[in-house]
Amino acid sequence: MSYDTIIRNGRWFDGTGAPSAVRTIGIRDGHVAAVTPGDLDETGCPQVIDATGKWVLPGMLDIHTHYDVEVLGGPSLSESLRHGVTTVMLGSCSLSTVYVDGPDAGDIFGRVEAIPREYVIDAVDRHKTWTNGEEYIAALESRPLGPNLAAFLGHSDMRAATMGLDRATRKDERPTRSEQAQMEAMLAEALRAGFVGMSSQQLLFDKLDGEVCRSRTLPSTYAKPRELRRLKSLLRRRGRILQSGPDIENPANLGSQLVQSLGVIRNPLKTSLLSAADVKSNPVAVKTLGPAARLINRLGGNFRWQHLPVPFEVYADGIDLVIFEEFGAGAAALHLRDEVERDALLTDEAYRRRFRKEYESKFGLRVWHRDFFDAEIVDCPDTSVIGKSFGQVGRDRGGVHPVDAFLDLVVEHGRSLRWRTTISNHRPEVLKKLARDSGIQMGFSDAGAHLRNMAFYNMGLRLLRHVRDAELAGRPFMSVERAVHRLTGELADWYRIDAGHLRVGDRADVVVIDPEHLDGVLDRYAEEPVAQYGGLSRMVNRNDDTVTAVFVGGRAVFLDGELTDVVGSQRTGRFLRAAHRAPALGVQEGVLAHVG
Repeated sequence: MSYDTIIRNGRWFDGTGAPSAVRTIGIRDGHVAAVTPGDLDETGCPQVIDATGKWVLPGMLDIHTHYDVEVLGGPSLSESLRHGVTTVMLGSCSLSTVYVDGPDAGDIFGRVEAIPREYVIDAVDRHKTWTNGEEYIAALESRPLGPNLAAFLGHSDMRAATMGLDRATRKDERPTRSEQAQMEAMLAEALRAGFVGMSSQQLLFDKLDGEVCRSRTLPSTYAKPRELRRLKSLLRRRGRILQSGPDIENPANLGSQLVQSLGVIRNPLKTSLLSAADVKSNPVAVKTLGPAARLINRLGGNFRWQHLPVPFEVYADGIDLVIFEEFGAGAAALHLRDEVERDALLTDEAYRRRFRKEYESKFGLRVWHRDFFDAEIVDCPDTSVIGKSFGQVGRDRGGVHPVDAFLDLVVEHGRSLRWRTTISNHRPEVLKKLARDSGIQMGFSDAGAHLRNMAFYNMGLRLLRHVRDAELAGRPFMSVERAVHRLTGELADWYRIDAGHLRVGDRADVVVIDPEHLDGVLDRYAEEPVAQYGGLSRMVNRNDDTVTAVFVGGRAVFLDGELTDVVGSQRTGRFLRAAHRAPALGVQEGVLAHVG
């Protein structure tokens, strides 16, 4: 029997957490046709990969992305492919492009996800041909998709399309009965089409772009309990998932998000909540997350926190960073798009007093630690400040307050001032505990968003490095098999999508990794221009010696540090419908899906 590809003598992981072993894998017609400890007949096989000394595992899943805009004009999503991610989830944080038009999408995505508004509008208006979930899936599959896709339907998407963005973001407005019924019909149709569930958002520092609704919070944050309850009931009945972000300043909201997962006299609501993080601003809070999830699950719920299993390091150009949205002075600056107006505000002494007061306030939950001594300048026209913190710059300037040192540099250099800080997940021992916790999922990369602020495309590789380094040091905290399971099969099974496994009969989504290159290269800084966003340079990851091969549906998309010719020209991925078996994509079908 002939094979399309043979991957021989690699350490094979099946994605279930079972013991790994050296095996040879044969791929035929997009599926795993053989897994054997012996040799396979290579006669007539056009592609043989020697994986001796390497790891062969299922393609990894990224369960939290914002690729909803990029996938329309750049469907290869190659930044994920090159790091071994073969399935990505769209529609996070209440945001999707199933129903909204271009201008509303621009307002919803532009500021919240730091994707230039004009490119969001152009992408949606230029490509949108669909009117519902099923047509959206068909439109995606008409493109040369790189990885597989799965999706949430965004609550803010439905609400804005049904009520209009202005009414959907007013506290005194409620959906009419017909509008409520329309949203329920939208969600029901999407669930029938195979969406994994609905995403909502109650976090209040995500703000809208544009003119009419600028600086209002996302539409889903204005929803009242009755509206949410009726939508959640659809998810309960279908066994689908609610992804949500709580209002962290409101403990009652956070508690209700946990308790809603319980069934009692009704079906449990599968809930994935943002996010489990070891935040510098509150080092105690992380200790409650895992126990809270485990308690809810013991009582009959089905709850998971999402977690980024690497240090949450962010970069900023000037003051353009979402963490400033969480307090009034920062949000006031980001409200102003005109640089002259913004600079006038930043130099106003009354404004600076307000900024300093809020910066120094120790009350309330927050994401940013608000410590300008823990913020390093990495680029600036004034080279004398590079490598210093804003706090140190203030000291060098005669004891200037760190806030004033920061604002002075922003006014002087604008977006040419680039700096970085780590806001969470900074303690390796805490990351180890979170990685083992059954109430926590590996996710939250935000791939496709915050283009100048962060890059976690390779978060799965960095978790594997953490596990391997501990094992080599004689202090293991998790087996490699368990880590692979957490990044693959565990996620696929919970979201009920056909991915994450590498057994005979499974679709051949495969990653080959050289464990000797799970090294410091994974932490290096890199940028790459995005053609569809006007050549904007975004942060990426580059570790091309670590991943030596990636296959989607049995077709090579990344080999020896290079994307293959099929990427961007032929479809290799497909839309994975929840609770459905997804057949492999035939070569002819992939060619027919070419978009010129």
